[in-house]
Amino acid sequence: MTTTTHPASATAAARAVYIAFIGAGVAMASWATRIPQVRDGLGLTPSRLGMVLLAIAAGSIISLVLAGQIVARFGSRRTVVAMAALLGVAVTTVALGYPYGIPPVVVGLFLFGFANGAWDVAMNVQGAVVERRLGKAIMPRFHAGYSVGTVAGAAVGAAAVALHISVTAHLIGAALLVAAAVIASVRTFIPDDSDAPAAAPHSSPAPPSTGATMLTAWREPRTLLIGLFVLAFAFAEGAGIDWISVAMIDDYGTAATTGTLAFALFLTAMTVGRWFGPPLLDRYGRVAVLRALAVLSLTGLLIFIFGPNTATAFAGALLWGLGASLGFPVGMSAAADDPSRAAPRVSVVASIGYCAFLGGPPLIGFLGDHITVLKGLTAVAMVLAVATSIAGSIRPLPNPDPTPLESTGSPVTVRNPG
Repeated sequence: MTTTTHPASATAAARAVYIAFIGAGVAMASWATRIPQVRDGLGLTPSRLGMVLLAIAAGSIISLVLAGQIVARFGSRRTVVAMAALLGVAVTTVALGYPYGIPPVVVGLFLFGFANGAWDVAMNVQGAVVERRLGKAIMPRFHAGYSVGTVAGAAVGAAAVALHISVTAHLIGAALLVAAAVIASVRTFIPDDSDAPAAAPHSSPAPPSTGATMLTAWREPRTLLIGLFVLAFAFAEGAGIDWISVAMIDDYGTAATTGTLAFALFLTAMTVGRWFGPPLLDRYGRVAVLRALAVLSLTGLLIFIFGPNTATAFAGALLWGLGASLGFPVGMSAAADDPSRAAPRVSVVASIGYCAFLGGPPLIGFLGDHITVLKGLTAVAMVLAVATSIAGSIRPLPNPDPTPLESTGSPVTVRNPG
């Protein structure tokens, strides 16, 4: 597919997308590193902690169901700006409210999840626009930006724990920094419809309503299978984020700082996979690479669960994170293969994928009460096995007909990545 675009605008938009992903990662890791301290402060069992964490997923699911309509109506830039502001309020609510009990934490986490859901769809839609403009598989590197943010957030969180900085001071500082940086950066986003096919002269049919488009996307077999595929990898990623530190502390008997370092290693492995994965996708294709990574993640997870000591747990966390790295971003690219239907399809796929965050915390928490958190992670292994069998759903769609995007600028060859 050959199109015309302006390299400078695409490059500037790419930088803004990176910052949006990094900011989301910093916010999530900042919260995740303080989960053990919040749990102890509230006196929660694993199952009750799982129910509290469910608030994030509930907010995300509601937001994701609406995100396609929100992004289609307001655009990815304004959506990210609004959600970054809301996320700042949400994290501050958790930080100030947790000494007073569970209700303010649940409210803050629900708002956190709501902000994260619409923000996620919006930045993935913008990332797909930039990916098509640049003509190469770059979506995993945007998600590597998220992982960079999580590693940075986890490192700061580990330092905050070691230095005995209060949960309140740490989370409020992180919330204000993320909101300010993201809101300032996204003004260079490209319009979401800038690469949609131009309407033919005298064409009379009106475009379908946003609601009708969303309903159609929910009935598409390929979109639903991509959603299930993303769900499996989201479950693997989310379980690592929520439970690695807890499993290291409770089941391996490590210090809190050691548990946080294992979490940081997991996130570092995901970052490495997302940064160095795109050349593999370009060379071998989405399906072969993602099947191999699902097996790698499954292997690492089993080593983490059944390994004899802390050293093998760290090795397992490394392989688990590396294998889980590309599933979510490649699923987003697959959902956005057709630019004219990217927003509703990304919304549907993200909604299904985030069901892992809805059901994952209480499931692992329930199992943790009965067979320990560590052994409860075997549920993730079962879901990853399913992902290998449906990886064919992420195969790229055939390239659409060539369509000129802009009348000025240097020519850039754009092809369907993956």
